[in-house]
Amino acid sequence: QVQLVESGGGLVQPGGSLRLSCAASGFTFSRYVMSWYRQAPGKERELVAAISTTGGSINYADSVKGRFTISRDNAKNTVYLQMNSLKPEDTAVYYCKARVITAQTPYDYWGQGTQVTVSS
Repeated sequence: QVQLVESGGGLVQPGGSLRLSCAASGFTFSRYVMSWYRQAPGKERELVAAISTTGGSINYADSVKGRFTISRDNAKNTVYLQMNSLKPEDTAVYYCKARVITAQTPYDYWGQGTQVTVSS
């Protein structure tokens, strides 16, 4: 069955770094656009970064540009989010999402999320 398993979250001080991983299984990973979202308490889930199937197209939320880097390894069925210069406002549950569009219909799969807490 389809599985997306995030890992790498934790507690980090402001200015620190974390690397999130999302391991995929149960579908053809290389056909899916992969994204990272986050949801802070009391806020809506927001897009952080997205990467195309080959990695040739990448987009970031303005709030993380220059600090976060999304990448993927299709041989390992894994997408990553390198987070540097972390700020308290980056505190959230981070989710990965896989999307494929077939016959103009989007199909989305979500992971269970990993908590990132930025605090001194």
